[in-house]
Amino acid sequence: MKYNVLGNTGISVSQLCFGVLPMGPNQFGLSPEEGGQLIREGILSGINFLDTAQSYRTYPHIRQALDSLKGKRDDVVIATKSTASTYDEMKAAVEEARAALDREVIDIFHLHAARVDANVFKDREGAFECLVDCKAKGLIKAVGISTHSVSAVRAGIDTGEIDVIFPIINIEGLGILHGSKEEMASAIEQAALKGKGVYAMKALGGGNLLADIKGAIDYVRYLPGVSSVAVGMVNRDELTMNLCIFNDQEVPAGLADATVHQKKLIVQVFCKGCGRCVEICPNMAMEVVGGKARHDASKCILCGYCAPVCPEFAIRLV
Repeated sequence: MKYNVLGNTGISVSQLCFGVLPMGPNQFGLSPEEGGQLIREGILSGINFLDTAQSYRTYPHIRQALDSLKGKRDDVVIATKSTASTYDEMKAAVEEARAALDREVIDIFHLHAARVDANVFKDREGAFECLVDCKAKGLIKAVGISTHSVSAVRAGIDTGEIDVIFPIINIEGLGILHGSKEEMASAIEQAALKGKGVYAMKALGGGNLLADIKGAIDYVRYLPGVSSVAVGMVNRDELTMNLCIFNDQEVPAGLADATVHQKKLIVQVFCKGCGRCVEICPNMAMEVVGGKARHDASKCILCGYCAPVCPEFAIRLV
């Protein structure tokens, strides 16, 4: 496994980052024990970088893995994020992560801002100030922003307190907001040149780019400025395949096909049409029609951000 240092942070991470979103209750619903075992196997295979979020509800899965590895792997780097907008909300989010993960210090804490543009640091000034203060107090090591927006990445480049940027990028440009694939790639390179640590999300377009998994991943992992690529994994076949790709080993015949699972977004009949999914969707793929939410498959990248905000638990990715 190749390791890179994230910008000027001094944090060394594996080129393959374990994305912990899909295994949680928003998508595949693995138990903490099942998910924890898979994360443990990934860590023992060389992955030292885990990406999660407050809204993913996967802290228990990570805790299971870490508790089983006490004293064996102390170099595991955890990045998490919160959609908090005020100082007090973000303070609570940081404390929740520290307690749930049993960690005095969280390595990377992002503003979770998928659909927000360059105004994010103004619009969520309180939350951002909290993260800066938490870093000064030694509660987190690095402040970051997780975004789908080219303009937000550019704003992060010019914001001195931002240490890490976690943007969307993939070979088809799916899900990129406020700019093109080429503009996002350029912004990523510029960010790295300015000393920002950059790791990337959605190399497989949320499951829409499975026809050539290796090609899609390699496009992102070799982009100038990208230190690591977060890939969601929910079973041993996916873990094995991704380890082969990132270790530059041949993927066994049939393994790629065995991992292909076309996710579907399902809005269940008890949806009340409140519209919260419309507000949160980073790709404007949700709408309320006839009192029920529905999604536009041509815009949806199956990110799952709509599921945790639904008060009726009517949205699932399966």
